[in-house]
Amino acid sequence: MISRLDLRGAAGAPGATGDIDRDLLPRAELDVEAALEKVRPICEDVHHRGTAALIEYAERFDGVRIERVRVPREAIDRALEELDPQVRAALEESIRRARKVHAAQRRTDHTVQVVPGGTVTERWVPVQRVGLYVPGGNAVYPSSVVMNVVPAQEAGVASLAVSSPPQAAFDGLPHPTILAACALLGVDEVYAAGGAQAIAMFAYGTDECRPVQLVTGPGNIWVAAAKRLLKGRIGIDAEAGPTEIAVLADDSADPGHVAADLISQAEHDTLAAAVLVTDSEPLADAVEAELVRRVARTKHRERITEALAGRQSGIVLVDDVEHGLAVVDAYAAEHLEIQTRDAAAVAARVRNAGAIFVGPHAPVSLGDYCAGSNHVLPTGGCACHSSGLSVQSFLRGIHVVDYSREALAEVTPHVVTLATAEDLPAHGAALTARFGDALPEQPAAAPAGASAPDPARKAPQGT
Repeated sequence: MISRLDLRGAAGAPGATGDIDRDLLPRAELDVEAALEKVRPICEDVHHRGTAALIEYAERFDGVRIERVRVPREAIDRALEELDPQVRAALEESIRRARKVHAAQRRTDHTVQVVPGGTVTERWVPVQRVGLYVPGGNAVYPSSVVMNVVPAQEAGVASLAVSSPPQAAFDGLPHPTILAACALLGVDEVYAAGGAQAIAMFAYGTDECRPVQLVTGPGNIWVAAAKRLLKGRIGIDAEAGPTEIAVLADDSADPGHVAADLISQAEHDTLAAAVLVTDSEPLADAVEAELVRRVARTKHRERITEALAGRQSGIVLVDDVEHGLAVVDAYAAEHLEIQTRDAAAVAARVRNAGAIFVGPHAPVSLGDYCAGSNHVLPTGGCACHSSGLSVQSFLRGIHVVDYSREALAEVTPHVVTLATAEDLPAHGAALTARFGDALPEQPAAAPAGASAPDPARKAPQGT
């Protein structure tokens, strides 16, 4: 059902730099470049024909004929009225926990006095308008509405639009649970559009939807390709690929827990990645037996079986937990569980992961819904350089420079010197013009071997 990769011994040990060869590890093939040429004409069509193109693509790709793309407000309100009370309570708790975590991420403006009379302030300004994409393929994702909308709201984004594929079963509207989640969050601008065409709608705008500055949210390869194609015209969070889980476990882990967690992510998609990294061969054997037993009685067993058997999934045997840490850092999983002795101490040493789940009572599914963390996370190894969605994703830092005449005069000779060194004399002239083209006196050079004063350092106090 699931393959094994034995990295024990010198062949699988870290190299001279301490790194593991990432190419050795299980990984899904996701050729976004190949998908680019297929989504390009779709995006261009939406650019030129707008709503008419979106309606045609809904019929072609989603199998439903829609009259308009924007969802009527009454349909959103009705979805909330008809929502199962238990689902509503669960969504409200998810929103409450997510808002508590994300509210603490909001940055504040900060001013630094560089020199007397010279300050630089960093202002944090929210993106004005964002498009939030919620997928609608093999499953329904109201949780993705929560994970996208809450940080945007906490960042102070003024205008939010949500798009999700139209569903033939619901008269061409997005799934009613998605609409209800939007209603709970106070979002009334929702569109029935999916795939690359939805990203193009956000980027170019239509007669129904104004263009946005930033698009966030997970999606399939076509969504990822459209994001890559349109990046620059719009900002994006990431090119999210198939979901992935890695579990670092030793012989103290419960094989039933590990198997259940691997299955939980394999349930998403046939390309979902499920990877166990362990130094215990008996645990590997027990987990494999649990997988066979549990998958057979799982609702989506065909999808799960294909995901577990794919090249993106596997059991990786390592020498010890130290070796395992090197492997999971090289893998840089979207979701990483630590099920070892002293799990918190081991987790503290991880450097590359979208989110880390510590110990036996923090499964990835908790983070998918109600941990308070965000589940929109980097995939495909991108966790080595990128972060998950947060309030910061919707903020821009702007430096505000404020210098007095005296502070400018003091630094002008240095600026002129550097401008001359770069053969950009007009740069220096922009400063000297403020002093009648007379070059202010050059500050005295520091004695040889002496270090320059640190402007951030406080002057000595007292006499």
